[in-house]
Amino acid sequence: MNRSIIYKKMLPISLMAIALVACNKEWLQPKPLSLYEPGVTLKDPGAFYSTLTACERNMRHEYFGDGAPILTEIMQSEVAVEGTTDKAGPQMDMDVSLLPDAELNNINNTRVGWYFNEGYNGIKYANTVIDNIDNTKFKDEAEKNAILGSAYFHRAYRYFKLVHQFGDVPFVEHVLDHPKDDFISNDRWSILARLKKDLEFAYQWVPDNVDRGRTSKSACGVLLMKVCMALTDFDRAIAVGKEVVAAHPLMKNRFTGNKTKAHTNLMFDLHSVEAKLDMSNTEGLMYVVAYPNAEDPTTSPNDRIQIMRNAVPYWNGGGIKTPDGATGTVSPSPDGTPDSLDLNKTYGRGIGRLRPTWYSTNEIWRSDKEGNDLRGPYNHDSWRRMEDLLYNNPSIKGKSPWYGKHFVKPAAMSVEDTIRLWFPWPHYKTFVPDPLQATWAGGQTPWYIYRSAEVYLMLAECYYWKNDPGSAATAMNEVRTRAGAMPLTAADINIGEILDERARELYYEENRHIELVRIAYTYAKTGKPCEIFGGHIYKLENISGPGGTGSNVKQMGVNFWYDRVVSRSNFYNKGVKHKWAEYKVSVHHILWPIPTAAIVLNPNGVINQNIGYPGAERNVKPLPVE
Repeated sequence: MNRSIIYKKMLPISLMAIALVACNKEWLQPKPLSLYEPGVTLKDPGAFYSTLTACERNMRHEYFGDGAPILTEIMQSEVAVEGTTDKAGPQMDMDVSLLPDAELNNINNTRVGWYFNEGYNGIKYANTVIDNIDNTKFKDEAEKNAILGSAYFHRAYRYFKLVHQFGDVPFVEHVLDHPKDDFISNDRWSILARLKKDLEFAYQWVPDNVDRGRTSKSACGVLLMKVCMALTDFDRAIAVGKEVVAAHPLMKNRFTGNKTKAHTNLMFDLHSVEAKLDMSNTEGLMYVVAYPNAEDPTTSPNDRIQIMRNAVPYWNGGGIKTPDGATGTVSPSPDGTPDSLDLNKTYGRGIGRLRPTWYSTNEIWRSDKEGNDLRGPYNHDSWRRMEDLLYNNPSIKGKSPWYGKHFVKPAAMSVEDTIRLWFPWPHYKTFVPDPLQATWAGGQTPWYIYRSAEVYLMLAECYYWKNDPGSAATAMNEVRTRAGAMPLTAADINIGEILDERARELYYEENRHIELVRIAYTYAKTGKPCEIFGGHIYKLENISGPGGTGSNVKQMGVNFWYDRVVSRSNFYNKGVKHKWAEYKVSVHHILWPIPTAAIVLNPNGVINQNIGYPGAERNVKPLPVE
């Protein structure tokens, strides 16, 4: 086999040449840089910024497009599951769909492989900047260090995900100009320690006043907080968090043109396209961007967030019947349809791919504490229920009394239809107008990566680990009272309450699986008893279970991630199944499988497979990062 064919088949971790695929009409279009172009160097500040733009642009791909990778992160937690019930293959039975040689990067299956591949792709671009930083002259040391700090942020951003998704992984510190097949996995803890060092530098030098989509000082601070928390340096995380929220207060008053519209509120303001464009928005700390273009009908689907397609029920699939048996809905609606009956433009045309659990739609919303919460289902302006929608099929007008009437759930609705067609959702967050399309899936918009609200919740968690529930309640109440929820007291604080608040505030924003894994490692590292699971103490040495091919352990008490998911997700703890699959998860799924190709194309080294997956028996001790 010739070298060019080998290059095409190897993964980024093998450091083969993988080209950047640029979308049409990108907000910024840097020239792609190849790892294998001889003598590639960056010789002026503009070239460095162009390469950083590649890092920033590629961050967007996690959230945008059909079957976006962020769905996998959300589905591997307790807040949602895969809702696609018309085929085999989607990530429902994790014992089958999460194997090293499975199809791990497909919008119809899972995007686990995307995180592995794209993680190293982003590291490649960051390393290009880091390795070349001394090859040019900058106007001063501050400019040089700001660029270097931004590159450190992007490398850390990718590695923080990788060590919480895949555990011990190779730490690639420099750009290589030749194929390498002798990688050894590095210890996740030493990787995190290196990230902390790099992010301290970034937090010192990267400026805060930057354009939307650029790396800011506060973004570096948030990631530094996360790394410090993973390393149990809670004091440093608290110090940084206090600085970030002091500079970036929450938005507590209405501030966009939406405030004059009926049936909107502060949460609509905060999560609207207008708010993410508004430079008076002090809460947004890091964004990925795709700016709305009112004149370009050729917009690529990957430039559109498509959140409504992913997260709204499949009301147009033909399964919504009127009580007298007629097909109740159509999309798009014909001209002349009243606005109230244009479900496509009022709610978006969803396919129910991201199916929220009972935990996230009901359990965390308590009438006595969140009854007035603008973020929750008690507020019918913010959330939508299927019963809010109206039958709009014009072919039944004059033939059925149900035309224009509210949906009624059929008593005999199948399991498949219940999963995909019938659930409430946070309309205030998912609604992104898509005016250039006939079918509204979710258009172009900036999107929050980090907000001050999350920083307050991270501060609360730090105080929890430090056994200071009073300070934890104070931090959480900043977020809660802004939304209209009742304040909490020190007696209310536990890790479950903190995670519940994250679920209320950060749906479709946070990497939920990563946060649960980070907490699982913290419990195991600190030995702190977990009060929501009877004071159980977890251990690092068996965090993924006993190992062994096909072990598929389904036993509480091994790691916090598994215990949290199976105790809260009604799909996994009630044995939900349909004709294609049963929802199953095992202890070792806390970490994802390293794709087989990355291991077999590294014959002169050892990239460890995670415990519980085939191949883990060949693992060696991971190396520390020097």
